[in-house]
Amino acid sequence: MNRVAIFIGSSSDFNVIEGALKVFKDFDVPFILEVTSAHRTPERTKDLIRTFEESGGEIFIAVAGKAAHLAGVVASHTTCPVIGVPVGGSSVNGYDALLSTVQMPKGVPVACMGIGKSGAINAALLSIQILSLKDELLKKKLINYRKEMAAQVEKSSEDVKGRL
Repeated sequence: MNRVAIFIGSSSDFNVIEGALKVFKDFDVPFILEVTSAHRTPERTKDLIRTFEESGGEIFIAVAGKAAHLAGVVASHTTCPVIGVPVGGSSVNGYDALLSTVQMPKGVPVACMGIGKSGAINAALLSIQILSLKDELLKKKLINYRKEMAAQVEKSSEDVKGRL
């Protein structure tokens, strides 16, 4: 069973989500990835949401740029957590997508990550944190991930000090 559904608004958004896909694979979290648009394929988007929920899916990640309505549309059709990832590339470098994602009306929450690739990786990690509330193995993997991250920082610190 896929636990996370990742919707990208366009195939050009794939490069933004690649790091997040690696995170899910590293943590053995099953996911689906679909290209669907809030504006160009609204019925497909709605059907994908329904099908994913019926299969027992738990979290949605919506990746979109410019008007970035995808996360809000997904949130309007589900009670599952929705995490929005704004994409850059517009004439205002993704700030339009950021504001569209973060400014949801009261009652239709969307968690909003940062713009682009880092935001996508954080969306994956936030999904894993949410899933780990009911999954001890996932929680242990997340704790080990954090320990490895800390060890890398400590090693970097020693490398920098060695240059003095």
